[in-house]
Amino acid sequence: MSAVAPTASVRSGGYRLTLPRTLRSEGIKLATLRSTWWSIAITAVLTIGIAALIAFAMSSSAGPQAGAINGITAVVMPIQFTALLAGILGAIAVTGEYSTGMIRSTLTADPRRGRVLVAKAVVLAAFLFLASLVMFVVAAVIVSAILGAHGGGLEWGTPDKVILPLLSAALTMSVCALIGVSFGFLLRSGAGAIAATVGLLFVLPIMSNFFAFGGESWKWVLDAANYLPLSAAQSAILPSDTAALSAGVAFLTLGAWVAAGLLGSWVVLRSRDA
Repeated sequence: MSAVAPTASVRSGGYRLTLPRTLRSEGIKLATLRSTWWSIAITAVLTIGIAALIAFAMSSSAGPQAGAINGITAVVMPIQFTALLAGILGAIAVTGEYSTGMIRSTLTADPRRGRVLVAKAVVLAAFLFLASLVMFVVAAVIVSAILGAHGGGLEWGTPDKVILPLLSAALTMSVCALIGVSFGFLLRSGAGAIAATVGLLFVLPIMSNFFAFGGESWKWVLDAANYLPLSAAQSAILPSDTAALSAGVAFLTLGAWVAAGLLGSWVVLRSRDA
């Protein structure tokens, strides 16, 4: 007895690969990794805990001038540390598939490698943005309560003083996650991708400060360091006349880092075997 061939509608309609299906697949993979939730839990503890400690320090040191404190600084300051966790999460989300061999199954199921890259990037960026925004809002409420007990607080009625910095901080977390994704695809090694992510986000800004002692001949190093991801993020989150970059240039810089990383990932992913 001969087998009945599947109909064209089942082959092309019922099981046709689309971007939403690939997004759903990447979402399931991200949500079922224990490392995802451990990273989010640690990030939440650091974000809220450090913000609360800074708020207590601000309120105790300010004394009668506590009412003049804008607590949004306390809320976003922990991003200097938590952004590393976002970048590491992005890196291991990619390198974990390479280490287990799942990347071959992923690319077999969806041979369009550009679509796989876009889906993974979109899912991670959206997840980090939403999770980080919740963390920063909770931290802002706690900081507002701490400073409010001493006559200070957050200027909730002024969007550019509170809402925009919170959104910019959450966006920065997504950017750092995408930088980790880029290094994951470029290096395919968990240790290598994490080291590169930490180096770019944390080590290089520290090393650039050493050149402050070199005088005018090394000033170009300090100027270039302003365009590193977390340095640009500081200007984007809390723009001011004294910031190293204008808010527009800072956001363009963050976008350029993401675009360059994902473009390099796409070229590498298309040009070599999994």
